[in-house]
Amino acid sequence: MNAALEISNLRKSYKGFVLKDISFSIPAGTIMGLIGPNGAGKTTVIKLVMNLIRREAGAVRIFGRDNIAQEPEAKARIGFVYDEPCFPPDVSLGRIASAVAPFYPRWDGKLFARTLEEFDLSSRKKFKTLSHGMKMKFALALALAHDADLILMDEPTSGLDPVFRHELLVRLSTVIQDERKSVLFSTHLTSDLEKIADHVTLIHEGAIVFSAPKDEILETYGLVKAGGRDVSASEIPGLKGCRHSAYGLEALTAELEAARRSIGPRAVYERASLEDIMYFISKGEPHA
Repeated sequence: MNAALEISNLRKSYKGFVLKDISFSIPAGTIMGLIGPNGAGKTTVIKLVMNLIRREAGAVRIFGRDNIAQEPEAKARIGFVYDEPCFPPDVSLGRIASAVAPFYPRWDGKLFARTLEEFDLSSRKKFKTLSHGMKMKFALALALAHDADLILMDEPTSGLDPVFRHELLVRLSTVIQDERKSVLFSTHLTSDLEKIADHVTLIHEGAIVFSAPKDEILETYGLVKAGGRDVSASEIPGLKGCRHSAYGLEALTAELEAARRSIGPRAVYERASLEDIMYFISKGEPHA
């Protein structure tokens, strides 16, 4: 399958942080969730894809086009939705759209108007009057109106109430019914991704932990729970992190079935959620 986005050995350094030669790709027609704790490097990745900051090494290709050497062609196919959309506060939504439209050869004014109506937004409203949720919807309406083939979303559901979040997730699921279109969805709200993502990439301290189909991740990762001293962490195949309490051991394994065969009835086994996985990898005791 053709890739909407290919990231190869991407590196960027700041004081106290390094994005460590990361690589992953997004198949066309899919939603990729980019997860990790705050400060893991998610926003840095998105800014590098958009060429808002300069990479030190590596390559980014958007539908086969280099994001620096062929920047205008690459960006024409991207819709970018920030966690906090920023437009002139005293300008109407219609005027903002009129200013944006000339930059995109595939702009569709009728589609923009239909999407505003679907989102219960008026083109006469000033940007400053919108709630956070409505600002996100307006930013998405702009992205959809220029027929973006790759939509980049940085924490789009953060701060939204459950109704807005549900509406946004349903709309994204509709977008990828067109198999040319793809979404990179950066978030720490992993429950959203369990509903809509096809693939998940976990980044921790600037490095990729995994990048794989969501269903494969949820099938192979699991929790091992044992009371007292019934099981030691060193016995668990594929150990990724653990925590001890007065009640016993709880551990994350990337080899759930192997752990079940090896340890048997001395423990209880559960499928791990994406939230569990992110917690144990970032906060657990990996060598306990």
